[in-house]
Amino acid sequence: MEQNELKKLVGEAAVDYIHDGMIVGLGTGSTVKYMVDALGKKVQEEGIKIIGVPTSERTEKQANSLGIITKGVDDVDHIDLTIDGADQIDENFQGIKGGGAAHLWEKIVAINSEKNMWIVDESKMTQQLGSFPLPLEVTPYGSKQLFKRLQKLNYNPEFRMADGHHVLTDSKNYVIDLHMHRINDPFALAAELDSMTGIVEHGLFLDLVNTVIVGRPNGPEILNAR
Repeated sequence: MEQNELKKLVGEAAVDYIHDGMIVGLGTGSTVKYMVDALGKKVQEEGIKIIGVPTSERTEKQANSLGIITKGVDDVDHIDLTIDGADQIDENFQGIKGGGAAHLWEKIVAINSEKNMWIVDESKMTQQLGSFPLPLEVTPYGSKQLFKRLQKLNYNPEFRMADGHHVLTDSKNYVIDLHMHRINDPFALAAELDSMTGIVEHGLFLDLVNTVIVGRPNGPEILNAR
């Protein structure tokens, strides 16, 4: 079964957790795109009323085009469930996100949600984080100095570029990817990155997820983190 088929399966499976009257965080990425498509179909065919809280401008645009009502995170009093993708998940349910340069908004929505669900194809599961580059959202001002500091720490930083220009987040910040290969202590690394001026947010999502739906060739596998 192709990767996109696995993504579609878990996206559709996740919609079963969304019910009438819920406020739902809508993640960003290729797997979530299938979920939002399936949710739009459910809204149109079953007439359920939900409010989506998008984690990026592109998710908001997609949701609105399908008839899903959206609001900003500051315009709702709670979020029942956020469904998002992940770039890597280890065996302790810790994750790396930000391959789509949306991890700041994704983390803001996640920490304000009562429950978080990640939907991934099986290639995203790993024993140890780090083989996927760790994204940092950084302020443009001072970013070269921060880059040098990260180089001295041997974190192998690289500015994320497209067509010769810095990739910009929805908040108009830059992205630096750390090519660390192995992250032995994600909590210690998160604390270190949190302390660095100029880093707006890092892509380590720790102790946040409740349920993971993994796309396997024989069907979606549901894993409960806690």
